Amino acid sequence: MLMTGNQYIESLRKLNTRVYMFGEKIENWVDHPMIRPSINCVAMTYDLAQDPAYADLMTAKSSLTGKTINRFAHLHQSPEDLVKKVKMQRLCGQKTASCFQRCVGMDAFNAVFSTTFEIDEKYGTQYHQRFVKFLEMVQENDLVVDGAMTDPKGDRSKAPHAQADPDLYLHIVERREDGIVVRGAKAHQTGSINSHWHIIMPTISMKEDDADYAVSFACPSDADGLFMIYGRQSCDTRKLEEGADVDLGNKQFGGQEALVVFDNVFIPNEYIFMAGEYDFAGVLVERFAGYHRQSYGGCKVGVGDVVIGAAAVAAEYNGADKASAVKDKIIEMTHLNETLYCCGIACSSEGQKTKAGNYQIDMLLANICKQNVTRFPYEIVRLAEDIAGGLMVTMPSEKDFKSDTVVGRNGETIGDMCNKFFAAREGVSTENRMRILRFLENICLGASAVGYRTESMHGAGSPQAQRIMIARQGNLQQKKELAKAIAGIKE
Repeated sequence: MLMTGNQYIESLRKLNTRVYMFGEKIENWVDHPMIRPSINCVAMTYDLAQDPAYADLMTAKSSLTGKTINRFAHLHQSPEDLVKKVKMQRLCGQKTASCFQRCVGMDAFNAVFSTTFEIDEKYGTQYHQRFVKFLEMVQENDLVVDGAMTDPKGDRSKAPHAQADPDLYLHIVERREDGIVVRGAKAHQTGSINSHWHIIMPTISMKEDDADYAVSFACPSDADGLFMIYGRQSCDTRKLEEGADVDLGNKQFGGQEALVVFDNVFIPNEYIFMAGEYDFAGVLVERFAGYHRQSYGGCKVGVGDVVIGAAAVAAEYNGADKASAVKDKIIEMTHLNETLYCCGIACSSEGQKTKAGNYQIDMLLANICKQNVTRFPYEIVRLAEDIAGGLMVTMPSEKDFKSDTVVGRNGETIGDMCNKFFAAREGVSTENRMRILRFLENICLGASAVGYRTESMHGAGSPQAQRIMIARQGNLQQKKELAKAIAGIKE
């Protein structure tokens, strides 16, 4: 069953998810002004799936049940599926100008599906059929699942088992006949509060001493012993201001991150997908990272489309849209954005079938895609800020523009002064100029930066992680042999 956006929001109210912010428990987190914009982003992924115009991108036929499902719960069955994933993500980015949060779960599904198949093949375990049963439930109920990989890590020079505090990597603390008990945390978790379930994965390659840390499982977001501490963002408390509107920039949508803490959480056997098979920890990490690095060739491009559009509107309102230098900056932004998209499409088109039957992206090109994402959005934002002008960060508040406090010799108010001196070109209201500048501030520097600028650097692995994979996948020896053959070198 495909839910609507409203049905999704109402489904969250049925959960007993424990959410903390500013040191206090948030009872009605679904309607909290700082959290609700991120929920609206997820709701958009449901509403777009209900729109016949987007059905081909937003829905797919389940390879498990044959039913129509949301593509965010789909196992990729071909390179075409991988391409549609990227196009879907671009669409969602265009519609929200923020992070819509379901990509991590989708990427986890596909990584865990193929990895559990190969674990069972080697060890005779039953992880794969457990996972398939779990995913069928997710698809049938159209659920949001948070893919959680990143551990706090502590001292990066030490392996998980060697940490002064063993909980700095999530690990198994007790093994029972009916399941396991886990303790630790997952950090920077995108959309965790807005998810019905979590699927947990190890965060790095591991050796035998780290077997208890090589764990993957699913659990409901309101599981006993699980709680979340909301991560604050720049300008976030503006949402708490009475009557906040223009100053919010992107009022309707926003991203979300949280620290997810597991305080001795019991996981039944039916939801365990790895429990000590340390030799497959790195396999799962690399596959998830590959899928998620592909994702950035879609979602960041969609948001980039909106940034480019906003910069163009700002130039128009400033009366600078006909200047050749401004036109050239817009061209450069478009060039960079479409280059990111090219990489996302390329790694998808070169996808290959796994042993389990789903399709995996080309790993080298996926890492090239994400390496570019760590750079190009920063330049796109720089150019947007250049075009917008300094007023983007020096503008008085919305209350000042509306103030009736008299300050002028002839009875002019603070509002009169603000509207007079920050007027746009003829035919454009001061308020509209203010709105587009606040919108750019929000994406470039504020709350939406977590879904665009800063996340472009660290999401799906920071730059060095991609460079390690590029070195591993680049096949330098073959390139050397090609050069030797043409140069006539025989050794």
